[in-house]
Formats: sequence, C-alpha cells, structure tokens
Amino acid sequence: MKTPCLIVAEILELLKDKVRPGVTTLSLNDFAESEARKRGAVPAFKGYSGYPYALCCSVNEQVVHGMPGKQALNDGDIVSLDFGVVRDGFYGDAAVTLSVGEISSTAKRLIRVTEESLYRAIEAAQPNGRLSDISFAVQRQVEANGFSVVRDFVGHGIGRRLHESPQIPNYGPPGRGVRLKPGMVFAIEPMINEKGHEVKILPDGWTAVTCDGGMSAHFEHTVAITAQGPEILTKI
Repeated sequence: MKTPCLIVAEILELLKDKVRPGVTTLSLNDFAESEARKRGAVPAFKGYSGYPYALCCSVNEQVVHGMPGKQALNDGDIVSLDFGVVRDGFYGDAAVTLSVGEISSTAKRLIRVTEESLYRAIEAAQPNGRLSDISFAVQRQVEANGFSVVRDFVGHGIGRRLHESPQIPNYGPPGRGVRLKPGMVFAIEPMINEKGHEVKILPDGWTAVTCDGGMSAHFEHTVAITAQGPEILTKI
C-alpha cells in the first residue's frame, strides 16, 4: 500500500503550492487527476457511489465531500482537500486543510488543533490497543481547545477497497472496539467544527456543511499498524 499512499502524499503536496486567491477548485481537481494518471494511478473517488470528481474540495463551512466548481477561492478562505487513488488493486487516502491568503486567527487555530488531533490519534493507534483509543484521542484534543467533533462522518479501514471495516468515529471513550493488530490499515480523519458539531447535506447530495455556518477543518492520513507502532503511509 505504500505506493498508492505515496502518490496521494505527493499530489497533496503539489496542490499546496496551487492554493491561492483566484484559483478555482475545479482547476485543483483537474490537476490532481492528471498527476495521478501520470503516476499510473486512478482517482479513487471519481465514480465512487456516483461522485463525479477526483478531488473533494470543502471550503469554509463545508465539512467534507465538497464538489469542485468554477467559483474562485478568496483571500481568507480555508479549503479542505481530500484525495485518494488506487494502484495495483490497493488504495491510499489523505486530506489536508489549507489557508487561502491571510486567514483569521480563529481559522488558524482550528486548522492547527485539527491537525494536532490527527497526530494524537495516530499516536494512540498502538498494537494491542483498542480502536476507540483513536477516537478518544481526537475528542480529548479537540474539545480541550473549544472546538467540536463531527459525529456524522467517520474514519475507516482501507486496503483493497476504499472503505473497509471498521468505522472509526472521532469521539467516544477509550478501551473499546476491536483490538489493534499489526497488518491493519486505517484512514484516520478528524473532521472538526469551529462551533457546533451538527452538519447537513446540501441538495447536491454530497456536500456536507455545518448547520450553524461555522468553519470546518479536515485532516487525514492512511496509517498502518506495525509491531513497532503506527506507520504513516501517506507521508513523503
């Protein structure tokens, strides 16, 4: 799985340099798809349950599954880019939230805390631990900083399919769920809201937004459980 995961990491890194005011999310989508195919990979999201794009681009109050479009990014926006590929029958999946130009101090803190919660969750993904140790690590970090955890969407197992069992909520008490064993691979992905945790789906059937209009951030890595501890596969 390291090959598709590295492809995802490389493309997200390239996308970081393209995110700026005036750029359309559709252009980011087209770039990501082109780069994946150059590397012999197929975008994992395109056609998945009917989703029509390669990249999910969620701006400001959009939580996940934002559809790319012709509207340009503006100074002060934040944008979450979620991308996956399949190559040789195996999947990789990762996400980052990026600033567009100069953003507010609250937006900066939301991005920082969300990314921190991802790494706290990865640290908790230890062999012989329990699945909910991951969930608890996210919730503890996020709520201690005054933000809220989205409850309607979860992380997941990943491997020969994009979404495999088990589901991984980003909240809940530790010490529950399946025991973690070497060889398991998870897509760990905190989705964190500035205000309340409630979300709704827009009429397009995909885009999830916060109910109160607050901003939302999203970070994700594909992580393998090894005998020595967690290994981040979507990392250059």
